[in-house]
Amino acid sequence: MAAVATAAEGVPARGPPGEVIHLNVGGKRFSTSRQTLTWIPDSFFSSLLSGRISTLKDETGAIFIDRDPTVFAPILNFLRTKELDPRGVHGSSLLHEAQFYGLTPLVRRLQLREELDRSSCGNVLFNGYLPPPVFPVKRRNRHSLVGPQQLGGRPAPVRRSNTMPPNLGNAGLLGRMLEEKAPPSPSGQPEEPGMVRLVCGHHSWIAVAYTQFLVCYRLKEASGWQLVFSSPRLDWPIERLALTARVPGGALGEHDKMVAAATGSEILLWALQAEGGGSEIGVFHLGVPVEALFFVGNQLIATSHTGRIGVWNAVTKHWQVQEVQPITSYDAAGSFLLLGCSNGSIYYVDVQKFPLRMKDNDLLVSELYRDPAEDGVTALSVYLTPKTSDSGNWIEIAYGTSSGGVRVIVQHPETVGSGPQLFQTFTVHRSPVTKIMLSEKHLISVCADNNHVRTWSVTRFRGMISTQPGSTPLASFKILALESADGHGGCSAGNDIGPYGERDDQQVFIQKVVPNASQLFVRLSSTGQRVCSVRSVDGSPTTAFTVLECEGSRRLGSRPRRYLLTGQANGSLAMWDLTTAMDGLGQAPAGGLTEEELMGQLEQCELAPLASSRGSLPSASPRASLSSLHSASSNTSLSGRRGSPSPPQAEVRRRGGSFVERCQELVRSAPEPRRPPTPAPRPSTGLGPPLTPPKKNLNETSF
Repeated sequence: MAAVATAAEGVPARGPPGEVIHLNVGGKRFSTSRQTLTWIPDSFFSSLLSGRISTLKDETGAIFIDRDPTVFAPILNFLRTKELDPRGVHGSSLLHEAQFYGLTPLVRRLQLREELDRSSCGNVLFNGYLPPPVFPVKRRNRHSLVGPQQLGGRPAPVRRSNTMPPNLGNAGLLGRMLEEKAPPSPSGQPEEPGMVRLVCGHHSWIAVAYTQFLVCYRLKEASGWQLVFSSPRLDWPIERLALTARVPGGALGEHDKMVAAATGSEILLWALQAEGGGSEIGVFHLGVPVEALFFVGNQLIATSHTGRIGVWNAVTKHWQVQEVQPITSYDAAGSFLLLGCSNGSIYYVDVQKFPLRMKDNDLLVSELYRDPAEDGVTALSVYLTPKTSDSGNWIEIAYGTSSGGVRVIVQHPETVGSGPQLFQTFTVHRSPVTKIMLSEKHLISVCADNNHVRTWSVTRFRGMISTQPGSTPLASFKILALESADGHGGCSAGNDIGPYGERDDQQVFIQKVVPNASQLFVRLSSTGQRVCSVRSVDGSPTTAFTVLECEGSRRLGSRPRRYLLTGQANGSLAMWDLTTAMDGLGQAPAGGLTEEELMGQLEQCELAPLASSRGSLPSASPRASLSSLHSASSNTSLSGRRGSPSPPQAEVRRRGGSFVERCQELVRSAPEPRRPPTPAPRPSTGLGPPLTPPKKNLNETSF
């Protein structure tokens, strides 16, 4: 393509309508008439053929246009026939090219198609929309009821998960890749003060935390969601949020409602009135960064990985702080609070007895169980069996360890004095277990290898877990999420993938692939199957989400509903009806993300700068980066696939673009025949031989 000419040298300013024009678009040749190219006035082609735009010509004299030839073909057909046939071409790519060529009729037609596909009123699952609230005035009263005020300005933000120890070592390639991130703003404040940082719900109440204030909504049967409380503007960004909407026997009657917010070591607590309004109860200090904030009955619990726990009681108005072992996980069952610690022990606190322990300032923390290998308990789940007249309550506890082990222990009513007994052990994870849930039908575990999920079906006899025939493996899949360590705007607590759902029902995961995505995918925890996908109705990125189990109304035939709550970067809140989606799950089965959807999601995230420090990607475009590594990725194997061990951390850091290669390998391997992955051999720990691979094929699900 050595010959280059200007329009004045080779293309006449005007010519006969039937003149044949030869085009070279991205290396592919097209021939058409001048009349076909110029029937739309003021377009790229009319300017090109009139000489207003300089041209390049190839060695044959054809006009060279450096654009995509695949997308140009349907554009040329539209110019010829005035009909649109976009088969095999992505709609957004076609719209982009039509805008480049200035083809106004085609642009309007494509935009109309998008308007028909996407509505600002949402799809059939869209259940409600709450606009951003009014920004409140600054809080004047900084008086603390308990403890001295913290000096020296706002404490450093918490950057760790509330279910994992601070240092997990080999926590997956994704976590290591996203350690390279942009530095914070000079002021130390998030750049989007109006975005939703955290969302939580309890019964028919919702609490939404913004950067420096929070609001609460209540669902009323006739009037819908109503704003009932807005806090003053605080001096520090909110990083933890907790809400309780039903506290029997509380300080203000049977219908006490409370909301708490925390950052650093400071906790601010409000009492809410059912008909609207609220009053500040006080400011409390844990002394160390608050890693978890939640309610157990009328007790406010704050924990830290350093091993400190704080408890506040709504009746006695007493705040107590006590040292325990370093806390790496927690769960609550009834009035019992269970703490998993780094020394391999599980401790419990009966918070119902808290008022009786005020005189000696002892929470009565008791050791319930110690892991046989003394691995840190990094995830914890408690399941209380339904109480019957025959057997009473069984206490079943599933926990995950820092070495990747999953264990189930049970407490029989007749063996209360001897403590829980080890029931079953799984050694199928090779990274620390980050989440676990034991429900009526399933045992679900997630490890740090890019949110790798394993699910087993649980066999029960008369409501109690049974050894015959035992647990059966159901699924193995990944919930890929390219969230950085701090999440959007410096807070990761609002993007918890789950699992969500009542423990006697099906649980779901919420997948948000890229940080600034406006689309979420709901995945079934038992199979990895996609339940539905939702997209923000206003086009704003989704910054926080949660699932709310809302109690049914008093109307005849009503039942509890499950809602997906999504908070947006512009401050709005949307609600989606997951109950309807779950009811129609069997009618339109769908798997995980398709290859096209995965590439579309990754296209929104700039992967090249994240991996550039490792000397890897030559292209700045994520799609081009993925394509350039297509051939090299065929030799990349995933951790645990075909029984091959994962590469050591040094080797992973040495390979350029390793995460992109892994993504491409996952996409390429999706259509392969399903086969059970062979667990990698584990060193002997004196606990017996590792589990043999199950005979039933695992349900290997794509993204």
